[in-house]
Amino acid sequence: MNTKIFVVLFLGLAGFCSAQTSPTTASSPAVKVNAGMASVYSEGAVWIVTMIKTKSGMGDDYLKQLGQTLKPVYDEEKKQKLILDYKIMTGDASSPQDFNMLILVQYPNMAAFDGLRDKMDPIVEKVMGSEDQRRATAVKRLDVREILGTKTMREITLK
Repeated sequence: MNTKIFVVLFLGLAGFCSAQTSPTTASSPAVKVNAGMASVYSEGAVWIVTMIKTKSGMGDDYLKQLGQTLKPVYDEEKKQKLILDYKIMTGDASSPQDFNMLILVQYPNMAAFDGLRDKMDPIVEKVMGSEDQRRATAVKRLDVREILGTKTMREITLK
């Protein structure tokens, strides 16, 4: 009986694996299409997108905190050309579990992340203080907001 279960599981797994396509195989349609023609888009800047849900009635308090801490950091990073731009967006959440604010930070390309922490740490320390002070600020922010997620996304331009 155990042998039959093993054979069924093995054949099921083998069938599943054989149904998968690999983008590196010569017979893959995606490779043939891309190898024979130009890309349909060009790659641009890279954005870090942070989705935030502020607690009820705390949006202005959170924005005030950002104005005192995050804005000076981003302004200095922009001045030093570590980032291209940043944006803070606010709007209505579509459900109680949805975000109502976005923080977007634009970097020129993926290579901009190489050694970035070493360049940013002095700026953050100058604006936000020691590691203990930054930790206290982070804990304080827990009272007004929740970070629902962060994504790294590349901007593209369709040709």
